[in-house]
Amino acid sequence: MELLSELAELGDSIESSIVKITPTHRQCTIELKNQSSKYTLGNPRVYMDSGRCTVPLAPSIKPDSSGEAVFVKTPNTARGAVGMFTYDLIDNSTKQCSKKIAVLYKVPFDMKLNSVGYAVGELDVSKECNRDLYREISKKKNMTLVNGKAKGPSLKHESENVTVLATMSKCNTAVIKVQVSDS
Repeated sequence: MELLSELAELGDSIESSIVKITPTHRQCTIELKNQSSKYTLGNPRVYMDSGRCTVPLAPSIKPDSSGEAVFVKTPNTARGAVGMFTYDLIDNSTKQCSKKIAVLYKVPFDMKLNSVGYAVGELDVSKECNRDLYREISKKKNMTLVNGKAKGPSLKHESENVTVLATMSKCNTAVIKVQVSDS
């Protein structure tokens, strides 16, 4: 019985030692600035492939305003903070929406096997923010969005409605900065 308790203590100390030297926290903070004078960002939709949201997206982001969200990995799992969100582009003069912007984020658990990355762009308003869209964009089958790795060059997506610029840091607690402006 004493041997079992000694082994249990040894196991606990090995586990705690590994946790101390191996950072396991993964999160992605999104900073979104609406510099468009024509559009309000509204009706956010979120799909999370893994992780959870601890600071939700703002319900709307008016011109010359900002919003922030934080997505983190689920505790005690070997998965990262991975997902995407969309915002409708609501025309300020007509209050109608025909397009939306999308932002995909990936902060994987194992950054040696998978890259920290992101994608931004504009989609038709009929596109649902769900697993199918996430897979389409993450596998680069949706060419209407621009994909990139963190700490690489900034991403720029231009359409007839808006220009979306973005940068992303490459670390366990990545930050994506997104600017939406009129084209």
